[in-house]
Parts: sequence; structure tokens; C-alpha cells
Amino acid sequence: MELFLEKVGGNAEILIGLAVILLSGFLFTRVTKKIKLPNVSGYIAAGILIGPGCLCLIPQTMVDNLGFVSDIALAFIAFGVGRFFKKETLKEAGMSVIVITLFESLTAGLLVAAAMYFIFGMSGSMALLLGAIATATAPASTMMTISQYHARGDFVNTLLQVTALDDVVCLLVFSLAAAVVTAAEFGSMAISDIVMPVVYNVAFMAAGALFGLILKWLLWPHRSTDNRLILVVAMLLGLSGLCTIFDVSPLLSCMIFGAVYRNKAHDKELFDQINTFTPPIMLMFFVVSGMNLDVGTLGSFGLVGIGYFLVRIAGKYLGAYLGCLAVKSEKKTRNYLGVALVPQAGVAIGLSYLAQRILPADIGNLVMTIILASSVLYELMGPACAKFALIRSGAIAPGAKIKTGPQSHPKGDCGPEAIIRSD
Repeated sequence: MELFLEKVGGNAEILIGLAVILLSGFLFTRVTKKIKLPNVSGYIAAGILIGPGCLCLIPQTMVDNLGFVSDIALAFIAFGVGRFFKKETLKEAGMSVIVITLFESLTAGLLVAAAMYFIFGMSGSMALLLGAIATATAPASTMMTISQYHARGDFVNTLLQVTALDDVVCLLVFSLAAAVVTAAEFGSMAISDIVMPVVYNVAFMAAGALFGLILKWLLWPHRSTDNRLILVVAMLLGLSGLCTIFDVSPLLSCMIFGAVYRNKAHDKELFDQINTFTPPIMLMFFVVSGMNLDVGTLGSFGLVGIGYFLVRIAGKYLGAYLGCLAVKSEKKTRNYLGVALVPQAGVAIGLSYLAQRILPADIGNLVMTIILASSVLYELMGPACAKFALIRSGAIAPGAKIKTGPQSHPKGDCGPEAIIRSD
């Protein structure tokens, strides 16, 4: 297949390659569905199998040119997460959710960075980046479980807000870490190396807010459904493209874009419409992530990968517990919130791409390997951990059954990462 694609070249290579990516991802979910695993695990496995490291169905040259898929997927993920930043909900939660989020994200990051450097002897650059990425949480598995069991209550509200704010903290921390690492790896570090990435992120957050206001103005009530989708996709791609010019992750700006639009327009139907548009994009994102996994370095995952996997879980739980203790949350929230924060996938994988770009090839590949391999493990555990936390917190009854059919995923319950759900 690789020789065939290289021979035909041009548009035919791209079209057939994308068809192979989509079909392989779909076929692998038929397997993961049977063994009750999240779809993201099947997508990553499909990418590993068809990629240059195994069957070579997709040539390396094509894989190298698919980096834009990550930026597009992350833009849609972030826009969907923005819907949860409703003004009324944030005002009701007050500072407590911010305190809990800071505790759980930063504790996990600090513990991972310290463990990688002092216990596993990794370089300061790798330890810092892995610690920054460890702060992220993937809300998809938790949202899926909340939706399937129709979980409700204060615990669920706190959990959704923490997982949304968590990515904001992660992106700020990663931006600072990336600036320090870039300077350390490629030259002396100046103040501008740290300040400028923050300035760029703030500037693009402001741009995201402006895009939200413009979108509200463009989508008047009588705008057709087709044109609503066209306009929002065009603006997301444009904002993501502008971010890429300055090597800024589109996550923060697109998250602000979604939040401003949600609060100003009070329109959740647009987010539901996007959810019907994004599944192929999310599938390609995770399959391409799997193709980028260097199978030859999987042996390097070993104790370092297991250490990252376990230390991050411990950091999330400890941080959530201490944060809840600080704001005097009820005992059930304090004991089980950290368990629901185990999953890590989309945002972490996207950031590992960025880390791969700014580090020397051998170090960048190892970071990618650790994050991809651990993401599969996290996503395998995620739904079970979320269900356990929701049951123990009283958000769902112990004997509750999974809802099937069209009502399994009610509108508004899942963002773009709902692609991880079983179908």
C-alpha cells in the first residue's frame, strides 16, 4: 500500500490515504465496542498498525504532512469546552472551583516533574514538559459516563467546571515550560523567551473573545443551519491558523471563543450541531497520533512510562483532595473528585505534538511515546474510574443501567471529545 500510494502521488495519495485512515479507525472501534473499551483506544491502535512503524499502509511523508489535523481537532475540542464556562455557573461556584483546579493540576504537574527528574534521572527539559502535560485532564470519558447514567448534582457540577478550567491552567503552565525548554535546548534564555509566549497567548485569548462577539453578530436568528455551521467552522479554522503562525496552541483562544459566544448568544444548539460535524476530524486526530507513535521506542516506555502513569494519578487525587479540603467541600466530593480526573487524551496528545516540535528528535519522540502510551492506559481506566466516583459520590444510583439508543447522549452533555463514546 505504501508503495502504491507513493507511486500514484498527488491528490490520489492524499484521498486514498485519508480513506484508509477513516476506515481503519472505524473498523477498530468494532473491536473496542465488543470488549467495552473507549473508541479512542481503537483509533490510536489503528494508527499504530497502519503507520510507518508496522504495516506501513500510510507513507511517512504523508504522516509528516498531517500535523495540521492536530491543530484543527484541538480547535474544535477547545471551542466545545468553552460552552461550560457559563457566567451564572462560574458565579455560583465562586473561587472554590478555581482553588480546587489549581491544587489538582499543579500538584500532579509538580509530582510528575520531580519524579521524572529525581527518581528516573530524566533531563530537566523532559521532566519539565512531562510535568506540564501531566496537569491536563481529558473530560470526554467522564462526560460520557455522566451522560450515559444521567448523573446530576453538586459533585457533577464541580467535576465539569474543574475539567474545563483544568485545561486553562495546563496551557498556561505548558507555555511557560515550553519557553524555558526552548531556550535551554537551543541557546541562552532571555526574559523575552518566557514573556513573549505569554503575551502571544493573552493576545490570542483577546482575539478569541473578539471572534465570539463577531460570531454572535453574524448568526442572527434567521440564519440557516447550513450557514451557521459554515461560519463557525471558517472562524475556528482562521483563528487556529493565526495561532499556528506564532507557534501558539489554539486551545486557549478557541476555548475563550466558545465561552464568549455561549454567554453572549445563549445558544447551545450551535455546539450540538458542531458535535455532528466533528467525528471524522477527531477520528483522524487520534489515528494520526497513533501513526506518530514510534513503535521502536515503546521499549523505552518501561519504568519511566509506568512512573508517569502512576505518579500523575497520585498527584491528581492528592491535589483534588487538598483543594477540596481548602475550600471545605463536602466529604464525598473531597474523597472521589480525584478519581474522576484520571483520563488524559486529546489535550495532552496535542501538547505532546508541540513538545515534539520544540525538542531534539530523540527527546521529542520519547515524550510523544510516553504520552500516547499512557493516554491509552488512562482511557482504558477512565470510564470505570468515572463511574466509580459518580456512584460513590451519590451522583448516580449503584444499580443504574446504561441508557442506550438516541437518548444515551443528550444534547449539551458532551463536547467534541464525545467521539470517544461507544456507538
